[in-house]
Amino acid sequence: MAARTTDRRDRLRRATVAEIHSAARTLLITHGAAAVTINAVAREMGMSGPALYHYYSSRDELVGAVTADFFRELTATLQAARDAHASSSPARRLLATSRAMRNWAITHPAEFGWVFASPIPASQERRPGSPRYLAGRDFEEVFLEQVVDLWETAPFPVPRPEDLAPSLRAQARDYAAEIGGRLPPEAVHVFLSCWIRLYGLLCMEVLKQLDFVYSDLEPVFEECLRDICPTLGLEYEPPAPAR
Repeated sequence: MAARTTDRRDRLRRATVAEIHSAARTLLITHGAAAVTINAVAREMGMSGPALYHYYSSRDELVGAVTADFFRELTATLQAARDAHASSSPARRLLATSRAMRNWAITHPAEFGWVFASPIPASQERRPGSPRYLAGRDFEEVFLEQVVDLWETAPFPVPRPEDLAPSLRAQARDYAAEIGGRLPPEAVHVFLSCWIRLYGLLCMEVLKQLDFVYSDLEPVFEECLRDICPTLGLEYEPPAPAR
């Protein structure tokens, strides 16, 4: 009897947490990130603010949990795009993953902005073991593991370590150690250079920083992918025609 009672409480708690996250997402999409507060989420659910504190002790904790949800949703989208091309070339897998990220970003601009274009609360910043941190690392792995596979099977061109600025070399060395030495520092630099271009363009598109000239940024995104591919030793393939 006690076990059944505990299971029921767990189910109810999970259901309430899911409802909290859904209410926070609705507020984010409808009114923006600043509108997502403990009291506003509670009102959206017909609860009191103090009742919601039984689930999250602060707004920062709530933000971290909802961000982890968005990361997990995006990661699942990227993994599905990658796995749909499991038997294809590495280039096709990486291109499919990149295009899936853009599609998620432009379809969910509020969520993308919340995750990638908002300051990380000090209480959540790179805190190992936090839901936000773990979900972010899982997202990171989708791209990282593909680049590691490329490096191990067909190493792409990299600069000589001595050609990197000392600060870049030291930072790339730290990150290489953080990912278990799966890439040498100079390959880390190439990987991150590609990511910066891809991510930077997506941010500019989602935040409408290029609307003054471009109403359709898909060709610009494809141009970016076309430039990145040879950097990683890959052959660019254009997207399949829409059916």
